[in-house]
This record gives sequence, C-alpha cells and structure tokens, in this order.
Amino acid sequence: MRILLISPNTLSVPYPVYPLGLDYVAASVAEDHEVRIADMQTVDRAMLAGILQDFAPEIIGISCRNIDNTDAGDPLYFVIGYQELVAWLRERSGAVIVCGGSGFTIMPVQVLAMLGADYGIIGEGERFGLLVEALSGHRNPEKIPGVLVAGSSALPPPPWQGKVARQFLRDAEHAEFYVQNGGMLNLQSKRGCSFRCIYCPYPRIEGKTHRLIAPDAVAQTALTLQEAGAKYFFITDSAFNSDIEHSLAVARSLRSAGVTLPWGAFFAPIKLPPEYFKVMAAAGCRHVEFGTESLSDVMLNSYRKPFLAQDVLNAHRQAREAGLHVAHYLLLGGPGESVTTVVESLDTIEQMDKAVFFFFIGIRIYPGTALYDIAMAEGKINRRSDLLQPVFYVSDGIDRETIETLVTQRAKGRGNWVLGSGGAETAEVVSTMHRRGHIGPLWEFLAR
Repeated sequence: MRILLISPNTLSVPYPVYPLGLDYVAASVAEDHEVRIADMQTVDRAMLAGILQDFAPEIIGISCRNIDNTDAGDPLYFVIGYQELVAWLRERSGAVIVCGGSGFTIMPVQVLAMLGADYGIIGEGERFGLLVEALSGHRNPEKIPGVLVAGSSALPPPPWQGKVARQFLRDAEHAEFYVQNGGMLNLQSKRGCSFRCIYCPYPRIEGKTHRLIAPDAVAQTALTLQEAGAKYFFITDSAFNSDIEHSLAVARSLRSAGVTLPWGAFFAPIKLPPEYFKVMAAAGCRHVEFGTESLSDVMLNSYRKPFLAQDVLNAHRQAREAGLHVAHYLLLGGPGESVTTVVESLDTIEQMDKAVFFFFIGIRIYPGTALYDIAMAEGKINRRSDLLQPVFYVSDGIDRETIETLVTQRAKGRGNWVLGSGGAETAEVVSTMHRRGHIGPLWEFLAR
C-alpha cells in the first residue's frame, strides 16, 4: 500500500521541532509498503496537492503532536488546523485517514470525532504498522489494542512491547530543513515516566514505567544524526535523568562511540551524584532544561514533585559548576498557590545565577490527571466541560493577574526572566540567529 505520513506542525516557538514520532511510525510499516513523509514545515498546500495526485496514497497518517501550546498567556489552538487539514484531504483523496500522536492520545475520542478521521492510534505509533497490515489484508482492525474508530470507547492500551525501530532518512527534505534551521535533530533514550506530577499526561501517553533503549543503541543513533549533518540534538525523554544510572550509561556511550555533537535534554532537579553533570558535560551536553515548576516546598508537594527547593538549588549549582547552560521552567498557579508561595519562589530564584527562567501562569487541565480530579472537586470544570478548548487551573488563593504582576515587577530589566515561551518576537529572534548560523535552542543568550 502507498502510505503518506503528514506532520502538520508548523510551530517554530521556541524553535522548530523535528517530527521524531514519524520516524518510528514509518519504521513500523512492513517493507512491502511504500511510505512517504510530508512535513508541513517544508511542504505547503500546493505541494501537498501535488503529492496526493502523483503518489495517490491509500492511507494517510496525520501526527497530532499537540492540542495546544499550553500557554495561557499566548494561547494557540491546533486542533482546528488538524480538522481543516482532514477536510481539505477529503476533498482531494479517497485515502483512509488515520490520526495519532501524543496530543491525540490525551483526548482520543474527542479529537477523532472533531477531525472526522477514519481511525485513531492511541499511545505509541508502532501500532500503525498493525493497522496497515489489517487494512491491506482486508481484516477488521478494530480488535487491535489502541486502534480507535468513530463511536467506540477509548480503552488505553498497554505500553507497546513489540519491536521499536527508527527510520531516519538522512536525505529527506524535511531532515535537511532542521539541519539548516538550527541544526537540531531529536533523540530518544527511553519511554515511560515514573513520576507522579498531578498535571502531566505523559504517563497516559507512554505508560508509567520506563522502557529503556540500550545505551549503545542510543549512541549509534546519535552517530547517524551526526553523519547526516546535524549540528545539535535534543533528547526528548520526559526527563532524561528520571533513571539516573541509565542516563549516565547513555552519556558514557555517547562519548565512547565518538559522538561530538553538543546536545541538551529535559532534566528533573532531583538529588544527583556529585559528578553527574560533569559526566553529562564530558559527553557533549550543553543545555540543561529543568522542569522545576516551583521553588516553594508547599507547591512542590502539591504538584507531587520528587524533589524540594533545596534539591533544585543543588542541581542548579552542580550543572553550573560543570559549565552547562541552565534554564528553569516555572509553573505558577496550581492547587495551593498564594501570594506567599509565589514570593517564596521568586525569592529563591534570586539565589541562582547564570540561568534563564520561563514562567507559565495557570496549568492546562487534561483528563486522566490528578489535576483533573482536583478541578472537578473544586467545581472549576464538570463532566460536560469541553477540554479540547484549553482550560487552565488557577488557585482560588490567587488570581492570574496578581501572579503576573508579582513576576513582571521582579523581572523588570531582566531579559532572562521570560513570561511564557516569549511569543512571536522571540520566535523571530531565534529564526534570525539560526539563519546566521547559530545552533541549538539559543536561550542561553538570555542568561545573566
């Protein structure tokens, strides 16, 4: 069968993100089928129409990476765009249309109904290969765990336990786009999240237990990206160091395999061995992005984070002593937030030097999370609430405007304190710097 995989994401804030998931989806399809990828970062509608005419796909897969940008201060809603794309495809192709991706998995029944696609893939994309085989063999795919059809219930499938492979096409046009625009390609070292944060849908998307990729295999993939011309890679794990020993093993494998690219990852500011970030730096790590969320122990406990404010300070110090660029992401306004806890966070930030702080006010409410249950109990939402439309939790103990005022007053004159992701102005600055040959996420230029 002829299969077209589409990445509709054109967001470039804070930087263009390589569609890693489609590499795994493409690899899940048996070799007797023909697969093409259309990345809307490089393909416009006229070009896509030409592909539909020339390639005549029988199955079209659409990656719904995000429902929205989870930024209450500068909200962007992507599902309308997916819906419009499906309608546009229907007018030009009789192909079976399948939707999947992390955004789809969060609310699969609602997204499938809104988009009007034929099938949906809940959870990891490798199930797409099973769907293709069922359709090509004229078998009913509805019995495949994780395959959703309109009108059926969404039973979360168990985490994928089958073959996991990545098909990276180094000569593909879309790969070259990311090489030329910041040089960033992506890498994965494990799936699943063992943390219990009240707001996070990651355990729903990938499962609650780690499935580790062999460190040597991670390093070999990194070498492939390096040979393809990548200038930087980002490890997309929910938290690279949530398994400390595995992350250390990956770092050592990167170094011993001869990977010379700089890289970055998301890290949790948990208790770490004294030399942890020195090992990371020796392996090429340059950027540490901490999912800190708060620097008030009251709020960290409310969020069910596996660390305290002092752990954040220690992890920050370790990363800085290793010579790494550091960013912290703060999530203000959760259950129990008050003027006291916000001020406590801002006061503690003053103890950290040479870092960038991104402040997000209000927490996106997703089904299947503890925050959803809290919001229900507090009457902020009910069972009829349409959560496809972004709904943000803010504590009754403080309002959004007060939090923003507290942050902006303290941030005055400091370019390294950023509300949200920075918006269109930041995106244009990043794009300009990428065109001038700078690589990576670039937020380190804000650090002071």
